[in-house]
Amino acid sequence: MPVDAAKALTAPPRTGTVSWTASDVLLYHLGIGSGRSATDPGELRYTLESRLHVLPSFATVAGGGPPGVIGGLSMPGVDVDLAHVLHGGQSLTVHRPLPAEGTATTTDRIVAVHDKGRAAVLVLRTEATGTDGPLWSCDAEIYVRGEGGWGGDRGPSVRREPPTGPPDRTLDLAVREEQALLYRLTGDRNPLHADPEFASRAGFDRPVLHGLCTYGMTLKAVVDTLLDGDVIRVRSYATRFAGVVYPGETLRVRMWRGDGEVRVTVSAVERGHAPVLTDTTVGHS
Repeated sequence: MPVDAAKALTAPPRTGTVSWTASDVLLYHLGIGSGRSATDPGELRYTLESRLHVLPSFATVAGGGPPGVIGGLSMPGVDVDLAHVLHGGQSLTVHRPLPAEGTATTTDRIVAVHDKGRAAVLVLRTEATGTDGPLWSCDAEIYVRGEGGWGGDRGPSVRREPPTGPPDRTLDLAVREEQALLYRLTGDRNPLHADPEFASRAGFDRPVLHGLCTYGMTLKAVVDTLLDGDVIRVRSYATRFAGVVYPGETLRVRMWRGDGEVRVTVSAVERGHAPVLTDTTVGHS
């Protein structure tokens, strides 16, 4: 079996070092759509090094190395066709504000392998520590089609009830035609996001936007509209990727305020509001 659950779970953690500069942060912010009003003071916090605030979701690409999905496929016990892989979900816990420039020691390990019948789901945990202590922890859920059915643990299946009542804020975000080509420069060179032939082999009409790009766009929308533009207030951020986004589409982000959290849904406007992100929460101070 290409996914060897026992081997993946018992493999020693993989450690490494990542470093980033303000230029890396600026590129990430541009990749998720910052700076569309180039002189807006709110946007300059993301696009001008002298005012730079780091959106916490930058942690998913810090260092420019292979992020969650690609990184997980290089772990022991995992040998699968990239065309059968999807990013199922992502969570982030922020332990302290991310600096605009820095170096961190990272530890990666597979912490769960779930048998969903028609697919396997791997959970890759990445923990980053700087000179002053822990910086962030990330869990990436990696969905591998056709690799389930060995009788393993199905894993958690409880979903939160969707938000009720009218949202506190609704925001439409335009995805640029070239956005996936720009975002991939942050480190995720999966051809699914650039190569039409590869995308067709994976079952898509054309290349799709990175799930982590939508992830970053959505967090920025929440910070800018409900958290007074203050990135430091973000404590955690989790989502489930419910559907793809194609470059050129419009995302509708609906936000509901809660006690210490914002609940969010994201849909693709042009495809009848097909779900894109669900079970999405931003924990904040």
